[in-house]
Amino acid sequence: MRKFLPFIFVLLLSVILMPEVRAQKQYTINGTIKDAATGETLIGATVRLQELQQTGAATNAYGFYSLTAPEGDYNLVISYIGYDTVSRPVKLNANTQLNILLNSGNTLKEVSISGNTHKNENVENPQMGLSRLDLSQVNNVPVIFGEKDVLKTIQLLPGVKSVGDGNSGFYVRGGGSDQNLILLDEAVVYNASHLFGFFSTFNSDAIKDVSLYKGGMPAQYGGRLSSVLDIKMLDGNAKDFTLQGGIGLISSRIKVEGPIVKDKGSFMISARRTYADLFLKLSTDTTTKGSSLYFYDINAKANYHIDSKNTIYLSGYLGKDVLGIKNNFGTNWGNQTATLRLNHIFNSKLFLNTSLIYSDYNFMVQNFDDNNDFKVTSRIRDFNLKEDFEYFFSGKNTLNFGVNVTHHTISPGNITSSASSEVNPQTIQNRNGIESAAYVSDEWQPASRLKFLYGIRLSAFALIGPGEFNTYSAENQLVSTTNYNAGSIVKSYIIPEPRFSASYELGQQSSLKISYNRNTQNIHLISNSTASSPSDLYVMSSNNIKPGISDQVAFGYFKNLSNNQYEFSSEIYYKQLQNQIDYKDGAQLIVNQDVESQLVYGRGRAYGVELFFKKRYGNLTGWVGYTLSKTENQFNGINNGNYFPATQDRTHDVSIVGIYKLGSRWTVSGTFIYGTGNAVTYPHGKYTIGGLTTLYYSERNGDRLPPYSRLDLGATIEGKPHKRFHSSWTFGLYNVYNRKNPYTITFRDDPNDASRTQAVRTSLFGQVPSVTYNFTY
Repeated sequence: MRKFLPFIFVLLLSVILMPEVRAQKQYTINGTIKDAATGETLIGATVRLQELQQTGAATNAYGFYSLTAPEGDYNLVISYIGYDTVSRPVKLNANTQLNILLNSGNTLKEVSISGNTHKNENVENPQMGLSRLDLSQVNNVPVIFGEKDVLKTIQLLPGVKSVGDGNSGFYVRGGGSDQNLILLDEAVVYNASHLFGFFSTFNSDAIKDVSLYKGGMPAQYGGRLSSVLDIKMLDGNAKDFTLQGGIGLISSRIKVEGPIVKDKGSFMISARRTYADLFLKLSTDTTTKGSSLYFYDINAKANYHIDSKNTIYLSGYLGKDVLGIKNNFGTNWGNQTATLRLNHIFNSKLFLNTSLIYSDYNFMVQNFDDNNDFKVTSRIRDFNLKEDFEYFFSGKNTLNFGVNVTHHTISPGNITSSASSEVNPQTIQNRNGIESAAYVSDEWQPASRLKFLYGIRLSAFALIGPGEFNTYSAENQLVSTTNYNAGSIVKSYIIPEPRFSASYELGQQSSLKISYNRNTQNIHLISNSTASSPSDLYVMSSNNIKPGISDQVAFGYFKNLSNNQYEFSSEIYYKQLQNQIDYKDGAQLIVNQDVESQLVYGRGRAYGVELFFKKRYGNLTGWVGYTLSKTENQFNGINNGNYFPATQDRTHDVSIVGIYKLGSRWTVSGTFIYGTGNAVTYPHGKYTIGGLTTLYYSERNGDRLPPYSRLDLGATIEGKPHKRFHSSWTFGLYNVYNRKNPYTITFRDDPNDASRTQAVRTSLFGQVPSVTYNFTY
């Protein structure tokens, strides 16, 4: 099949680029939709011909649209949530390019009218399991420390579950936290947490669009089993220079943007830093004075319109965490990404995006003890080339196809130490792999009420040398050891991934949807902690580790009410997981050349119901989400080979978000969360050997943490309006009723009676107040 793949794509391009032959004259209108005030391209704006209600298109990730119709006179209607509707007369007697600028709506009434067509997208779109965040609402959702946080906000959606307090990790429909593909301007972010998860790596000031795919993923996405979180940064203001920032209790941020050449190019630079370490320097406590505890991150992006057919983009991210305990211990970790993209318009119907992408995640742990000083380093680095084509056949048919090749290098962990140290240096061999894919998908509307989104992704992975590779038996016994030269293929896998979604409109404001999709994963996270930490270990598929495979089916009902003011959806899903990975009891994972001998393999299943009700506009907005679900794993050698609850298994999960606008200046908000406690393993007995108590554990994850619940409140007051300057104050109270939700529960002998056992609950947060001053100039 591989040898025919290049021929298929050449043939496909030839068909698309050849002159069109039609019995009836048809012409195409295309262009770009932008914000009139800033020049930012608008993603997902709706473009329709008023006279042909079933002929429409939506702008792609770069604001580009293309619409084909028979020759004639029409009114072109462009709408986008929060913007005034624009109607332009069009005489379609030749292929036409028309770029449109939209103005932000100034009143709630204007917003509700202008967004009416686009607001029905959740009913009309055949895509299932897709959630797009409204960034204006993200700014008002109360979170810990008052920091606007995209990852904390998506954890309030049905089907998405938080890993726990103080963590930005999340579970989607029963998948592990490593089974989520997190993209920032197409670059993979492997660890999306700052300060062990108290903050996410994404500064909301720099973000333009956030889309979460929980199921029915389009074929252009791959490499993870559960979800895709696609985050796109702002391009920068192409009209004027602006300055924006915020000053909080423990962190501050600033953003600068403006034109490089007015209306042709722009830039955006955003930076953020915490300053808890400055307070530590002022401390009189000798145990903490001189310690380090901070993070910083920088987002930057620039673009330039070379001509009417070519636009170039360059974006990057740099983030670092530093934690040090005086002169005893230190650790730091961080992400670096860079994306160079070229948009090219071949003609009015064919759009191409070419991307060169770099991604790097690294961590370091260091001990400064004189006799036991050592440093452990690890990293994962990717180089990626993507070619993504989009061909607009007509208003009822859009074809996407492309290729993607990624080179992975994983350094599992190396130990270095001084000559006087009692810790021996150790080097673990790097692992290299090439992950590639080719895909094609089509969105087709064969009838006025019926839409299909279908395609296939052919995923290939090859583990390559150089290095020494072990092969283990099913019982983890060493079978053989083989040396491979650089570039030699150790093991390869090729797996087709079909994708299919369909929607049928029951009326103008309701529809039924169904989807099936298969995903594979070749980069796996091995961790003995539910929280993201610098000690997390990544491994590739190999001669011992098979690619993870997920097959998911889903069925949904979608309904809008009261002129699209209210949105309701219900989705049922079933997911089957193959080649899941866990570690043996007592496994040694860190700096272990034979880490694959510590692993066990099995399967999983997840199923559930998600209910979502949202009020979209008006003085009161917000949503209610509820998930009823079950997630189970099965591994030989664990729980006698029977299914047992996964760590992320939670029966009930409820979230309520409310945002209320009090007049022109005050906005108040609240969030309530309730969830079944995580599955855990408690000791069922204990015995004493040599005066030491040993706990006895039986069934894996057979117990539960107490239920989790929390209420957060927030308020924002806008400053008095000025011509060039705007300010606001944001106040928040996290965990209003001071509930001590368990972070961990440990067990120990009762100091007063060794025959009894005490359970000790550790909680991270009680009430946490916050205040932030925000400004824009």
